[in-house]
Amino acid sequence: MSLFIRSFAALLLALSLPLSAAPMHSQFLPPDDQTVRDAEPEQQQLLQVTDYAVVVGAQRQSNQQPIPVTSPLMIRLKGKSLNKGATIAQVLVNFDGESKSLKKPIYDDKSKTLTLFYPQAQYRVIIDLLRNDTVYVQFLSYANGHIWADLHTGAVRSR
Repeated sequence: MSLFIRSFAALLLALSLPLSAAPMHSQFLPPDDQTVRDAEPEQQQLLQVTDYAVVVGAQRQSNQQPIPVTSPLMIRLKGKSLNKGATIAQVLVNFDGESKSLKKPIYDDKSKTLTLFYPQAQYRVIIDLLRNDTVYVQFLSYANGHIWADLHTGAVRSR
């Protein structure tokens, strides 16, 4: 039997096996010291980023006094879903330079959009990842209300 046929047969076998309870990219999760991820995730979205756009806005809300002027900073990510049943279409990464705490990640099923919030200090790190590596977006939600979301690269060899 040729190597190609054996490899193809092994691939078919692997695809026919049931998915394990662990998330596809579980190696990128931090230790679960508080056992908040003690069960299988109810929802998993895994996206490989293929395109991104940086949006720097400016808005002035004239119906408030004093008149606030804001300049939101956002990165819009698009890519391909990597897991069965994933419906994610885009990811909006918002940067906040003012709040003392960040909002939780939000997945909107209707628009198929995941919205992430990071401190503005993380902007340069994320742009460097997008420019230099293959980046994945992972979103997990659990029955107990725990939500995890991240941006990560695959394993990269050091030089």
